[in-house]
Amino acid sequence: MAIDYNKRPPAGGQPSAPAGPSKISLSKDRPAISLTKSGGAGGAMRVNLNWSQGAAQPQKKGFLARLAGGAGGGGIDLDLGCLWELNDGRKGIVQALGNSFGSFNQPPFVQLDADDRSGAAAGGENMLINLDQTASIRRILVFALIYEGARNWAAVDGVVTLFPQNGPQIEVKLDYPVDGAPICAIALLQNNGGDLTVQREVRYINGAQDVLDQTYGWGLQWTPGRK
Repeated sequence: MAIDYNKRPPAGGQPSAPAGPSKISLSKDRPAISLTKSGGAGGAMRVNLNWSQGAAQPQKKGFLARLAGGAGGGGIDLDLGCLWELNDGRKGIVQALGNSFGSFNQPPFVQLDADDRSGAAAGGENMLINLDQTASIRRILVFALIYEGARNWAAVDGVVTLFPQNGPQIEVKLDYPVDGAPICAIALLQNNGGDLTVQREVRYINGAQDVLDQTYGWGLQWTPGRK
């Protein structure tokens, strides 16, 4: 609740301290935040991916036209997902591809909502992380994948926002785009001895999920999948 600074404090009392920021944007200058220290390491944390379909796609020729092939002139299908690893050594992936939607109350304590195939849904794509199970979580890597459409991150204008149950919202913009890369590693949640932190990544991956895995040393076995 916002503070009304026009109100006088009770007689003999002190004015309340101003509330902290309602939203924090992670950037190159401020790349990380502790959810534990900000009071957000508990309850259900929603991770939201939203992007724009309003930007016009430029006409491409030659190699770029072939790169955009398969989009069929339609919109971009941007998927939200994550790699996860628990403290007991179990690990895997949550994503719409292969219908690997996860589970909130059971391992991996991460669950993906319905797949937004167009970006037209006002709520974008959402994933819930059960932070009441922080003691079981070692790390979670949130990523976005351009499943269909031109790999044009600049036109996507994507943003991921983390909504902890308490504390400020945490925003990570998919800036500094590298067009042609199908995947963007967005944020890394890590449990460092009970201190749960969020680290901005915004790292564009020139390859599929197996290359993302290799980049971050996850060590999964990969087979082709579809949705």
